[in-house]
Amino acid sequence: MTAGLGTGGRGSVVVLSSQGDVHATLDSEVQRWKPDILDLSHAIHADPELGGQEFRAVKRVQGVLRKAGFTFDETQPEQPTAFSARFGSGQLVVALCVEYDALPDIGHACGHNVNAASAVGAALALTAVAEQLDITVKVLGTPAEETTGGKVDLIEAGFFDDVSLAMMVHAGAADVVGGSSLAMSMWDVLFEGRPAHAAAAPSEGVNALDALVIAQMAIALARQQLPPGSIVSLIVTEGGSAVNVIPERARASVEMRAPSIDQLRLIQDKIRRCLEAGAHASGCTLKMTPKGNDYAELRQDPYLSKAYQEAMKAMGRDVAFNADPVASTDMGNVSQLVPSIHPVVGYDVRGAAHHTAEFAAFGASAGADQAVLDGSFGMAAAACAAAMDAEQLKRLLQKAPV
Repeated sequence: MTAGLGTGGRGSVVVLSSQGDVHATLDSEVQRWKPDILDLSHAIHADPELGGQEFRAVKRVQGVLRKAGFTFDETQPEQPTAFSARFGSGQLVVALCVEYDALPDIGHACGHNVNAASAVGAALALTAVAEQLDITVKVLGTPAEETTGGKVDLIEAGFFDDVSLAMMVHAGAADVVGGSSLAMSMWDVLFEGRPAHAAAAPSEGVNALDALVIAQMAIALARQQLPPGSIVSLIVTEGGSAVNVIPERARASVEMRAPSIDQLRLIQDKIRRCLEAGAHASGCTLKMTPKGNDYAELRQDPYLSKAYQEAMKAMGRDVAFNADPVASTDMGNVSQLVPSIHPVVGYDVRGAAHHTAEFAAFGASAGADQAVLDGSFGMAAAACAAAMDAEQLKRLLQKAPV
């Protein structure tokens, strides 16, 4: 343990001589900021914005951070709804990732208002111990998780280069830590041929829909040879304009998921060849356009996961450990770069599934509010546990896996 004496929270003196002292301080800070944290969650929930358009959410998050004394880095991300802020100047840089994008028509049906407020709450709690534990609290606004993967853009722009560990929690129906996710990529596909009258001169046409049908059949047959746990989904978004005209254009969207980014690359190669087969057989041209960034699989850090799990016990939560992959997230890319956690913080949703209006309806409930507060404490406590453990501190400063 590391003992320290310093000033935190509105001038109060904070003495840290044990994990119990740290937990008491963090809990006190979460409670002190409770109105701001929950107001933030409710405001984002009531005003959903799509990925890359989360301007009002960003303004709200930044307002709370400024109130707490955070400063905004001189260099900011190019994405208009991403940002970088920090508090303190310690050697252990703890990044809290703030998601705030919603889904079309059904709002915060993935609970990102809970995710956002929890990350902000953890950052606020850590301000009370940052000086004593030699921590820099870094808050990264990470847009468009549901679509293009804003965290990948921040990685490529260098905003995780100084980060020692990264954290966020995700809203859900139960408390779980340790889970993985599937690597994922999406492509928009365009076949172009030549139109002709389907009855008077069909031989003059080059049928783009034929190309798509052949490609779809090839993909269906290729599924047998895909790595276990892989998923390929395809929908036709354009297949012609009139039944008596040979289609000159056909469009589709294809989504590929795999247990790892390496396996995803194998699948991408196979699916690319299936699409090329359709173009070759029909005489059409083919254009494949990536739809956002590729997502890597999530790797949750064992030490930080255990520390989070233990901290949540203090909040009366029994957090299960389950390493099974669930869905896909750009937090996976972060976890490939620095030790990370992405636990699920649970509340009663009456059996509703993610990405449904029914799930969204519970996002500002009393249960969701408690999840926000508990998730804030759990992440802050896990970061402090690492900062107070000499061996783990050394590992994290080197960004090394367990």
